[in-house]
Amino acid sequence: MSVALLWVVSPCDVSNGTGFLVSVREGNRIFDSSGRRNLACNERIKRGGGKQRWSFGSYLGGAQTGSGRKFSVRSAIVATPAGEMTMSSERMVYDVVLRQAALVKRQLRSTDELDVKKDIPIPGTLGLLSEAYDRCSEVCAEYAKTFYLGTMLMTPERRKAIWAIYVWCRRTDELVDGPNASHITPAALDRWEDRLEDVFSGRPFDMLDAALSDTVSKFPVDIQPFRDMIEGMRMDLRKSRYRNFDELYLYCYYVAGTVGLMSVPIMGIAPESKATTESVYNAALALGIANQLTNILRDVGEDARRGRVYLPQDELAQAGLSDEDIFAGRVTDKWRIFMKKQIQRARKFFDEAEKGVTELSAASRWPVLASLLLYRRILDEIEANDYNNFTKRAYVSKPKKLIALPIAYAKSLVPSTRT
Repeated sequence: MSVALLWVVSPCDVSNGTGFLVSVREGNRIFDSSGRRNLACNERIKRGGGKQRWSFGSYLGGAQTGSGRKFSVRSAIVATPAGEMTMSSERMVYDVVLRQAALVKRQLRSTDELDVKKDIPIPGTLGLLSEAYDRCSEVCAEYAKTFYLGTMLMTPERRKAIWAIYVWCRRTDELVDGPNASHITPAALDRWEDRLEDVFSGRPFDMLDAALSDTVSKFPVDIQPFRDMIEGMRMDLRKSRYRNFDELYLYCYYVAGTVGLMSVPIMGIAPESKATTESVYNAALALGIANQLTNILRDVGEDARRGRVYLPQDELAQAGLSDEDIFAGRVTDKWRIFMKKQIQRARKFFDEAEKGVTELSAASRWPVLASLLLYRRILDEIEANDYNNFTKRAYVSKPKKLIALPIAYAKSLVPSTRT
């Protein structure tokens, strides 16, 4: 699933283009514990290629708990090939959802404004933080133009926080799919997770980390979804096949659903919403899964050329297909039938997602809806290509994007109606 992604480099080691990688390996810090910058280092951003696992519109879908529609956990217990009983991926993820919702309920006000902590001036640091957020803004504007435009409707504090989270997610993804991905080991990801712990403890390594550290000090953002995204990177290092949808679902959560859980506290919940906090988090998860399933269906051919198959092996077998058919890249009737079912499942997640967007604060709905509508249209384009996702890349044309934006904006004006 190749797209152009950024690569963030610490100029302490830029001569071989692996500065960011070296900073992960060795823990080079350009902010000390007081938040002051080590001026011996700077940063730059350059473009790299890799597979994007997540979409930054993955914030809200639509599943209910409590007295409303129930979040669909198809089976809490599943059997392993050895006959052992274990908890399903959806059940494990739902437990994370409950913990995140509990955190927000403890710390969010019941108004449409978040209880954002004010800056505590520290001599010499406020200008650096402003520069850090400006850099995050530049990255978001370059690599997520439509989403960036939508963030301009948010309050200044919210949009800065979203930019900081966006940049961290891209940097994390680049660890295993950037130009130096071949050098990344599980130990390097362990060091990246240690660095994350430092960020949440107020000890950022570099300018972009400083923006995230400031964000998590102001908003009720929990560290667990960030850890889980890193776990998704570990999964990509050791796994290139998925036996069933339960395994694939967990992967989709790790690399995309987590973005929704990170972002709900920033996006905010509409004050008039009657939905439970848990249902809003479930909704965020639904759109993350939908977007990632769409990524997978769009990039079958690209992934196959890298020796990867992100499709449930048991469902392929049931359709009379195998990895060899995918590597051969032949569009057959069996393939078309198989793809129709996969697209149908992705659309169900999108349908659930769209029902929940109105639970967000009014200023946050447009970028989410724009992402939802545009990503869902990729499925239409796969169909228009006669299900040839081996040699044809499905994409939404600029005219169609321009049409979708005002539609998304109009939908974003619809107030919350859940009871």
